[in-house]
Formats: sequence, C-alpha cells, structure tokens
Amino acid sequence: MPQITLEQAVQQLKAGQVIAYPTEAVYGLGCDPFNQSAMRTLLHVKQRPLEKGVILIAANIEQIVPLVKLQGESWQAAVEETWPGPVTWVLPVKENLPDWITGGRDTVAVRVTAHQGVQELCIAFGGPLISTSANLTGSEPARSCQEIQQIFAEQVDCMQGELGQLSQPTRIFDAQSGKQLR
Repeated sequence: MPQITLEQAVQQLKAGQVIAYPTEAVYGLGCDPFNQSAMRTLLHVKQRPLEKGVILIAANIEQIVPLVKLQGESWQAAVEETWPGPVTWVLPVKENLPDWITGGRDTVAVRVTAHQGVQELCIAFGGPLISTSANLTGSEPARSCQEIQQIFAEQVDCMQGELGQLSQPTRIFDAQSGKQLR
C-alpha cells in the first residue's frame, strides 16, 4: 500500500477514491461526500451500515455554511467558540443532503478541525470531506499507516502525517439540545 502525498490524496478524492489520513486522535477514512460511489466504497471497506451516518470534516466554517443551519441560530455561538477544534456538532441540514451523508436524518455531524494536515487536505480538495475512523466497524481505529495496511490491505492508500494530541476520538454534541452524544 503506497503512502501518498497531499497532492496525490486530492487527486484520489477527486477521482472518487477512499483515502486514509491522520486526524486529531486516530486515522480517518475519507472521501468526497457528494460522490455516492465513493461513499458506497467507504461503507463497504469499513463494513459500516448507511444508517449510522458519517461526520463531515472541514477546514473552516465557510466550507460548511452552505450545508447546515448555523448562522442566526441560538446555538451558533456555542458551536463557533469550539471551532476550529476537536469538537463535532450535530447540526440540522440546510437543504436535503444525500442520505448517504446523513444516514436518512435531517441532521449531520460536522467538525471544523484545527488539525493542520486535515485543514490543508480540505483546502486543497476545495471543501469538506467524509471523516470516519479508519477501522472495521466495532474495532479499534488505526493510529498509523502501517495499521491501515494491516486492516485494509490494498483497498485504501494512506496519507502519512502526525496525529493530533487527543487520546480518544472527538466529542460529539447535539447543537439543538446541547447534550453530549460521545
């Protein structure tokens, strides 16, 4: 399994492929959120049911504003004071996002990351990415490209980089209720 550069990762994402990349705590699997074929591949590789939904990760708030209700909402300040940072928020969708992103719900989990490598990836790609832990559903997430190779063999190329400082995946909150979900 080749380790890929930022430029190669962007090329693969734009070509509808799934990649692995370092995030705040673990490696993530990512793809173009609006490419249904790429999303099917990601769910197949991870052995994850569609209904669970996925997280969108972005470099900045501007990348997610067209997708979710945030501006002018009562929870806007609470969300924005944690971004960029290692906090994921479940937000109502602005327009009907595809079911393969939302898992059939009218909300989506979103994180504006402070992880430099992920920010660079999202900026180079030109928008948010799918971000789900790089593991088979129910297993421990990968923390290196070597583990990606062991778990996914030749199915996923890995972008080498440093993990962030978190020991556990990011916390998830529901914006409308304020409740912590993870």
